[in-house]
Amino acid sequence: MTAKPRILLATGNQGKIREMRAILGDRFEVLIPADLHLQIPPIVETDRSYTENAVNKATAVARASGIPALADDSGIEVDALDGRPGPLSARFGGVSCQSDEDRYRLLLRKLEGVPRSQRGARFRAVLALAIPGNRPIVREGVVEGRVALDARGTNGHGYDPVFEPLEAGGKTAAELTADEKNAISHRGRALAALSEALDGLRFIER
Repeated sequence: MTAKPRILLATGNQGKIREMRAILGDRFEVLIPADLHLQIPPIVETDRSYTENAVNKATAVARASGIPALADDSGIEVDALDGRPGPLSARFGGVSCQSDEDRYRLLLRKLEGVPRSQRGARFRAVLALAIPGNRPIVREGVVEGRVALDARGTNGHGYDPVFEPLEAGGKTAAELTADEKNAISHRGRALAALSEALDGLRFIER
């Protein structure tokens, strides 16, 4: 049996790791730095763009490991907040918000009194694939929806309990099964857009 090509995820976020392993695991040996006992220096993320953050993470991990690396930067963009928190989604609220629940409850508080019809939002993911010796390849995925009036569901991670994808029939992303979410998610769509580049890895790395 031919060995699967390896790909290294440039993230420590367990929710993202689960999602990407579920989507990519049939085609790749999906690793994280800890699997290879790699010590990656901290990578400072900025609020300027998802692309900059994703490219910086993927490039640093590919350079340190010599293995193709895949990095994600993603967030929720809320129309009533002029697109915020966006690239700052994981740091929304600063030091006063230490958990996913702290951040999504802060978001709900900021939208108190905003009617359902004005709670439009989207999840956006930018993925960067860094192959040693090559320029990073970047693709994006978006899922439109709205911010719910309250948190519902126990699946997923991040802002899933307060985001209702348009395709979800009124459910939040946290009320969907993993397969249901992956079929419509921003991250799944970005991975689909990267499919051709990912297929090429079988010729590069074993």
